[in-house]
Amino acid sequence: MEINTREHSEHILQVHILEITGRLEAFTVAALREEQERLLNDGAENFIVDLSQTEFMDSAGMSALVSLLKRARGAGGDVVLVEPAIDATRRILTLTRFDKVFKMATTTDDALKQF
Repeated sequence: MEINTREHSEHILQVHILEITGRLEAFTVAALREEQERLLNDGAENFIVDLSQTEFMDSAGMSALVSLLKRARGAGGDVVLVEPAIDATRRILTLTRFDKVFKMATTTDDALKQF
């Protein structure tokens, strides 16, 4: 798994975009949790998690996303997920109803409009 992090700033709004490429699973999730922790400790509140290039996601990856959502909302922010392009990964979000818990977008630009 590879995580590419960038920041989008517009007026007083700051959004951190986490692009996840590859497999988000028990063996790789520690890197995502570390990056989330670093950003949250630096005061980040709003996040986009771009799953468009995520090939696979298991319960450990989903747990990391829920943790980020809870902490972001607790700090007054939010999390928007960019839908996976791969059907199997998108189906996981639908079957677990994550698409109802999280705000969803088809692109990063669409996700930015939800803040």
